[in-house]
Amino acid sequence: MPRVRLTSKTILVAFIISLVWLALVVSAPFMVPAGTLTDLSGRVGTRENTEALSGLSPLPRAIYTFGDIECHQIAERSYFLNGNQMPFCARDFGLFLGLVAGFAFALFVRFRGSPLLLLLGLVPMGVDGGLQIVTDYESTNPLRLATGLLAGAVLSMLLALYINAFEDIGKERRRGREGRVGESQIPTRTQDPRTRDA
Repeated sequence: MPRVRLTSKTILVAFIISLVWLALVVSAPFMVPAGTLTDLSGRVGTRENTEALSGLSPLPRAIYTFGDIECHQIAERSYFLNGNQMPFCARDFGLFLGLVAGFAFALFVRFRGSPLLLLLGLVPMGVDGGLQIVTDYESTNPLRLATGLLAGAVLSMLLALYINAFEDIGKERRRGREGRVGESQIPTRTQDPRTRDA
């Protein structure tokens, strides 16, 4: 059976970190009694749910507090598990899923495309989220999840592209140094000054 080759150990580490984070986000509502956290609506960049989170055990409290600071946590824009609102909105949850999926793909397939082409994958999220800000348009959670998933996958693929490029530069430098060391160890033939004119 052929051995599976990974493209990069660094990408493997990024995949593991994003997978562990996703697992923590998904499991956090199950670490809290059912029906405890039903409306965490707020704003990005503020801590508005300190009182609601104060009675939680340390791990779910840390995850939900991070969500409280980094996400609006609007209840209607979030999924619920175990009767509890997830610590992040549907779009952020999609981003986390996309990061895992993108790094998983990049572990086995080395993407060699244009970074600008990848960045086009951020457009759907920008349009969907931007329209909500400037118009009366209201997106749906499945669409938020899908655009977040695409954006997360694009971001992880972009990171993988640069990780591979930096690792390639490092390999080339090491090869160059090894080549110079090898050349310096080759004995050079010097001509005996007494036989030079013969």
